[in-house]
Amino acid sequence: MATRKVTLSLDTAAIEYAERAAKAHGISLSAWLSRAARREAVRTGYRAPARHDAEALAAADEAELAAAEKDLGA
Repeated sequence: MATRKVTLSLDTAAIEYAERAAKAHGISLSAWLSRAARREAVRTGYRAPARHDAEALAAADEAELAAAEKDLGA
């Protein structure tokens, strides 16, 4: 999955929770925030176009994680 750099402003508590959660899951903050944003979008009603290729989705998730970790120098 392609990535794009963005600048965000988050309240102090939110970023601290996100940093701790990312560390606890062994992933970068960028990857954790990306997953959280995706989950929240779906939870609140957004539905992405149907994709039926599970292997392509898994590969895209792995590529997204690798790119985020590379950006962070992890």
